Amino acid sequence: MYHLRNNIFIIAFTVLLMSCGYIDLRTVDVTITPSKQDTILPDAYSPLYVRFGAEMIKKEAENIFFVTSGTGMVEGDRSWNGNTLVFVPVAPWNAGTRYTLSLSGTVRSIDGREIRIDRHIAFYAVNKFAPPYIECHSPVDGESVRVTGLSLEVRFSRSMDRYSVESSFSTEGMGEKRFIWSDDDTVLRLVPDRNLSPWTVYRWTLKATAKSMDGVPLAKAVSATFCTDLDRIVPEVSGVYPALQSDGRWIPTGGRLEEDLGPGLGIVVEFSKPMADEVTRSLRFDPSLAGRTEKLSEKSMVFIPSRDPDPEISYTLIISGDAKDTEGIKIGSDYRRTFIADIPFLKILSINDSNGMSINPHVNQVMPVFISEVDGGLVRFTIHFSLPFNNEEKQKTALAISLFPFFPGSLDPIALRFVSWISDDILRMEWECLKPGSSGQPHYYRLSIPGGRSGIESGGMYLQENITIFMEATK
Repeated sequence: MYHLRNNIFIIAFTVLLMSCGYIDLRTVDVTITPSKQDTILPDAYSPLYVRFGAEMIKKEAENIFFVTSGTGMVEGDRSWNGNTLVFVPVAPWNAGTRYTLSLSGTVRSIDGREIRIDRHIAFYAVNKFAPPYIECHSPVDGESVRVTGLSLEVRFSRSMDRYSVESSFSTEGMGEKRFIWSDDDTVLRLVPDRNLSPWTVYRWTLKATAKSMDGVPLAKAVSATFCTDLDRIVPEVSGVYPALQSDGRWIPTGGRLEEDLGPGLGIVVEFSKPMADEVTRSLRFDPSLAGRTEKLSEKSMVFIPSRDPDPEISYTLIISGDAKDTEGIKIGSDYRRTFIADIPFLKILSINDSNGMSINPHVNQVMPVFISEVDGGLVRFTIHFSLPFNNEEKQKTALAISLFPFFPGSLDPIALRFVSWISDDILRMEWECLKPGSSGQPHYYRLSIPGGRSGIESGGMYLQENITIFMEATK
């Protein structure tokens, strides 16, 4: 009976305190949306809700609310609608990603009630599909590869969203590249617009922002490297030799560049490996030699002079050390070959007059010649050349040689009377109207034979310089 009276007293006292405003023992209801584990939100910006059964101290309520995923905290905007806390993500929810909404801590209502909350709700957005992954890629991580024909291929477990994958792909040093998709967008090939550099390590990375066709991102970023060092052989110049063009082909003469580069020949350069097309621009001469360079094959090219090299000139053929093979590997240092073309100057071996006078001519030499006054001041002489002439060259040579009065200025004009070739290398000429001089008044006539490239020539060979002979007319 005593205990019953005590319980009644305690209950009455508690009711009295509550009626006086000293304490409120009522609980505060908390409702979370989504409410069930592994709920799938309908779209990428679906909000989360926490509804309180009383007006809360908002700052405290916001501080115990947070959302996480496998990559960390999820940023979002918090707002209140009455007693409901609303959370909207700043970035859209990722499809297929498992998120966790957590309420953990102590909060108070405006009327002073205090509640301890520890709730954790896992949810998804849009769908619950598993994240895609890379099944394989080529080259594999750390693989040695060639430069030519290289492409990077990645195979995915699911069809992928092209834009998100391409914008998530980064490559170090590859420059411009093309993306080529196949197999229902499960296979991606990256093709560089130009060959990569040899003996270089390249790294590529695909960020976790790459998504499948249904919007699910990769579980994690993927990165790998490869090295363009499969070919480690440095190209070399393996041969340089004269060649003769015949029926569109360049045939080796069997001679050496240093001694046997004759007129009308080209210079073939061979390499130990297939070379890039730009190798034709790597060849030059010192002093300069006009002509063009053409590629004959993957391993050879030919230099075709637009005119024969000058006789007795030392040329140096140079192939730049920057010349590259098809893998982009340089030969490393300049290749040099010095040569003198096997192209002699045309020479005049002798000039002979009809009276037996003979000279081995040189510039401005004086040669006495017999003048036959009976035949109208006629002089006959032959010119013996060091090389034979063809018919066209004979005609041009005869017309190019001239004889004029020189001293005194009062000498009458003279004329060419007769010209003929005794042989392919001996020219006979007769000039008339010459007058012999005397011991007190010598008469000189100037014989001019043009030299140089614009002068007379035999098979492309020419006199080193103009030849001038002063003929002293005598009786």
